[in-house]
Amino acid sequence: MQVDRELDIRGDVCPFTFVKSKLVLEQMERGQVLKVLIDYKPSAENVPKSMREEGQEVLAVNQIGDNLWEIIIRKVR
Repeated sequence: MQVDRELDIRGDVCPFTFVKSKLVLEQMERGQVLKVLIDYKPSAENVPKSMREEGQEVLAVNQIGDNLWEIIIRKVR
């Protein structure tokens, strides 16, 4: 899968993780894919939930380390 942008927000916590992810998505074109790297477990649950509520498509949430997740989001709106 092609990723158009990557956002590394390790070290940030809710709600900043969602806000920063949303701001980057707003700069992207519909259909583009954003990969977000997060190291805060509540954000790994809340960011995908909030993105779905915003109408975006969450393609994957993968735990790729002990305290590291990647969230793959396609901009729909």
